[in-house]
Amino acid sequence: MNELTELHIAESFVTRSMAAISPLFLLFLIPIIPLSLLAILALIVRPRPIKIPIKSRHAFITGGSSGIGLALAHRAASEGARVSILARSGSKLEEAKKSIQLATGVEVATFSADVRDYDAVSKAIDESGPIDVLIVNQGVFTAKELVKHSPEDVKFTIDVNLVGSFNVIKAALPAMKARKDRGPASISLVSSQAGQVGVYGYAAYSASKFGLQGLAQALQQEVISDDIHVTLIFPPDTNTPGFEEEQKSRPEVTAIIAASSGSMETEEVAKKAMDGIKAGNFTVSCNFEGFLLSLATTGMSPQRSFWLAFLEVITAGPIRLIALFFQWDWYKAIEKWSKTKTK
Repeated sequence: MNELTELHIAESFVTRSMAAISPLFLLFLIPIIPLSLLAILALIVRPRPIKIPIKSRHAFITGGSSGIGLALAHRAASEGARVSILARSGSKLEEAKKSIQLATGVEVATFSADVRDYDAVSKAIDESGPIDVLIVNQGVFTAKELVKHSPEDVKFTIDVNLVGSFNVIKAALPAMKARKDRGPASISLVSSQAGQVGVYGYAAYSASKFGLQGLAQALQQEVISDDIHVTLIFPPDTNTPGFEEEQKSRPEVTAIIAASSGSMETEEVAKKAMDGIKAGNFTVSCNFEGFLLSLATTGMSPQRSFWLAFLEVITAGPIRLIALFFQWDWYKAIEKWSKTKTK
């Protein structure tokens, strides 16, 4: 047997061995890759998981006289919190106070102030006492095309939704940072699914709610060393008094697009939000469509759960495809509406 023949035999043996090993090796790799990714994510996700207690703690809720804020106040009171609510209307605050007391037996503190007025907000927060759970919930919106918005409309929306949130947090933060031996604290901002994706007719509103994302991300980095944990809540359309009024004047296209995510009751949103706050989640979605939207738009948001981080990583491509499908559907609706409008 010459050297060439021996070489052919050796090559043939290696080829057969690789053919036998390759499927087994691939089967071995299938679980190893995701398990390795999980292990890496378990090491790098920040901040770490936390639990925020509610019972016997002070919850301060802005926009607490109606809608989601009132539902959150009911839930916090029913879970044993000392509750303070702030809103502009004194009469609505009194109605809210009575409804909470009737439902839970808890008497809440009420404060009348405009979140655009930093001094008034600061005074109310000082009078309320140290805050453990701050829920920044106030919000205004008018659904109309930007060309139909007055500069005053735009300024009012951004001042209440975004600047007002800065005012509330800035006023509450010194005492929250100075607290001693009170356990982990929470600052929550109620955004909107229109704060994750721009929606026709919501230019000013979306801009004000998108701003909360940047505020929340930067704030979490600033306060994590003080054991303060930030939560960003993204409700869909919610059946509130404000939403009922908005529906009367919202553009037809806005209604078509909003219908893709459906609507929820305030109590449902409040339960999802409070569960997310207690779990210390940075992002809280309130329905399945919102969960998919959060996966699609997570970007640089903090993630406490390595399981959810794993899901975000492996679904990035498919979720992007779903997002493109929704965009296609929305733009088709706009095109169809535009054609009927010009006839």
